[in-house]
Amino acid sequence: MKAFKTLWGDLFENRWRILIGLLALLVVDVLQLFIPRIIKFSIDDLTSGEASPQRLLLYGIEIFILALGIGGFRYVWRYHLLGTARKIEKNLRDKLFLHLQTLSPSYFLRSKVGDLMAHSINDIEAVRMALALGVVFLTDTLILGILTLFFMIYIHPQLTLYAILPMPLITLVTLCLSRFLHERFENLQKTFAQLTERIRESISAIRVIRAYAQEEWEKKRISRLSQDYLEKGLKVTQVWGFFFPVLLFLSNLSLAIVLYIGGRLTILQSISPGDLVAFMSYLGLLTWPMMALGWAINLIQRGKVSMNRVNRILKEKPEITDLPGVLPLESLQGEIRIKGLTFKIENHLSPILDHLDLEIHKGEKIVMVGRTGSGKSTFCRLLTRILESPKDSIFYDGIEIHQIPLKVLRSSIGYVPQETFLFSETLRENIMFGNSRATEEEIEEVIRIVQLEEEIRGFPEGLQTMIGEKGINLSGGQGQRVAIARALLLKPAIFILDNALSSVDLQTEERILEGLERFLKGKTLILITHRIAPLQRADRIIVLEKGRVVEMGDHQTLLSKGGLYTKLYWERLMEEELEREKSLTSK
Repeated sequence: MKAFKTLWGDLFENRWRILIGLLALLVVDVLQLFIPRIIKFSIDDLTSGEASPQRLLLYGIEIFILALGIGGFRYVWRYHLLGTARKIEKNLRDKLFLHLQTLSPSYFLRSKVGDLMAHSINDIEAVRMALALGVVFLTDTLILGILTLFFMIYIHPQLTLYAILPMPLITLVTLCLSRFLHERFENLQKTFAQLTERIRESISAIRVIRAYAQEEWEKKRISRLSQDYLEKGLKVTQVWGFFFPVLLFLSNLSLAIVLYIGGRLTILQSISPGDLVAFMSYLGLLTWPMMALGWAINLIQRGKVSMNRVNRILKEKPEITDLPGVLPLESLQGEIRIKGLTFKIENHLSPILDHLDLEIHKGEKIVMVGRTGSGKSTFCRLLTRILESPKDSIFYDGIEIHQIPLKVLRSSIGYVPQETFLFSETLRENIMFGNSRATEEEIEEVIRIVQLEEEIRGFPEGLQTMIGEKGINLSGGQGQRVAIARALLLKPAIFILDNALSSVDLQTEERILEGLERFLKGKTLILITHRIAPLQRADRIIVLEKGRVVEMGDHQTLLSKGGLYTKLYWERLMEEELEREKSLTSK
């Protein structure tokens, strides 16, 4: 039961529902045992000539009442036991999903999405089956099996001994074949996870696949995995196909033994014809508990294995979390102090950021430039604690970053990373993702700032237009602008744009920057860019090279120095001139 310790709280919370379900199951098992007794009396009356229409009608009414009771109480136990298992399944899935959201990016780098989906669906379903049908089967084995044996022994002990001789074989066969089935099912589930991951990846990369005309190659990859999944599915079917004929043979073997020996006992008048028929009915009832024992063991074993896998995920500790001693803050003001910040990734020889010292004032507009790999994006992730920084290296409003609650830190920063992610929902839902209470006026304002107003009017359903998986129906520039609008709607104290206008044309970028300048007045802005337009609007430009600040100042000052900034500026100016010429030529 150690594997299911995670669920003890849920089980205790639903203890009364479980108890009612078990009591109802007990009543059903007991009521089933009375029907063969009624059949016995009716057949004995018929064979002895004592039967009458009134007595037979009474027997029929008794069976009808028992059937109603069995049906009613069966509904009660199914509703309470299976329904409770569904609730626990839902709570466990919610718990797993919430925990996954707390884990650090490094965990997802070493875990496949397909595997996590398999854990979230198949493993949790196996846990539910163990809690629901596993418990029911085990209860049936104990209650129905023992009580049925008692009634059979009551009719004739020696006949009972002969009748149950094949029964242990039913349990043994069920157990053995269930293990084979379990192993093959596990292999099937692994292949299912791989197939799910491959299909997910293919759909996500549909643009790249089409761009390189690799549809046929991708189809072959999916087909190979599908074939593997088919073959392993057929192996599961082979076990299933062998399973039921064997069980049917063994149960009929018991029936043949009873018919032969019991028939002789009836002829010799050791038992009555009614006893023989009742005994055979009890034998039919006993077959199920013998099968159920094997099923119960298999389901509980599978549930245990699956629960252990889920527990391993739940035991994963996030690398980035609120540390003891966080301050009860509600928001940040926008003052940032970087003090000797050094950050190095494991297995890298040199640090990405090297003794970085920087002070950013509240309301200041900072533009950060540098060559690819100079540490700009890493700096942004450290500011938002997506990556963990060394202690006493980053301060907000004079407070060390680890003393700030994560929720407060991230809700105070409007961060737009390089890679835009959009949900397969409507435009409105994507823009309102961080602020579901935003008014229509606020939504319209951020749409105007990011220059999406005209384009949205051209969409078939305006803001209610579905944008598809990862915003596949939008261009790169439109996707970036939706992401910026989403961050603006948060109205954060600090706004970080990490090359978030790279796919936007130069003219649109200029208009967006004008809107941002007005909207973000009094708020701190950190803008990572390779473009020219933002440079002259910055209060201060920071030039990074190999993780160090090599130059700092306004545009004119840095340009006059003739250093790295000057070189980067003229290189980019030439590139943008070429872009303009190409744009004019194409028109």
